[in-house]
Amino acid sequence: MKHDNYPDNFIRGILNTVKSIAIVGISPKDNRPSYFAFKYLLERGYRMIPVNPGQAGKEILGQKVYAKLSDIPEPVDMVDVFRASEHVPAVVDEALSMTPRPAVIWMQLGVRNDEAATKAEAGGIKVVMNRCPKIEYGRLSSEIGWIGVNSRTLSSKKAPLLGKGVQRMSLNRTTMAGGATEAAERAVQQKDTTIKS
Repeated sequence: MKHDNYPDNFIRGILNTVKSIAIVGISPKDNRPSYFAFKYLLERGYRMIPVNPGQAGKEILGQKVYAKLSDIPEPVDMVDVFRASEHVPAVVDEALSMTPRPAVIWMQLGVRNDEAATKAEAGGIKVVMNRCPKIEYGRLSSEIGWIGVNSRTLSSKKAPLLGKGVQRMSLNRTTMAGGATEAAERAVQQKDTTIKS
């Protein structure tokens, strides 16, 4: 696969199917991008697993921190790499030795290692490079536009909240750029079938 651009349905398919995500290189500091991404995805229902040898045995946002991927006692669907590009081959090697193997290796913004990507793909693992799952989730669910970012509308009025707290949106919605997801289309078909019955 070419890794310069990813179709929306490829990214959406990953984010709709993975349930557990190990973040390698997470920081316990709440002002770090890895912490933001971890918290955001945790709040959207993903099982988040922090991996950082310097924090092993501690907790980040109530989740036990592991020293390395092989220490995680449960299957991991996706490994999100928050390490410099030169550290990715070691992470990929460790992921390839896991049983079962994760379905996805995701390298964060600014992280790219084509050699490691080729090796992971040869091992049957999907690869995304130089992207952030937090940003992609927000973009594909329309949360980014709903919150007022990139909406092309300037306003001093605060958006109304539906219920308490922050409004959460789903990937299973139609977006202008990417169209509906398979899950959303199935839901519409099931609704139509129910109405006709």
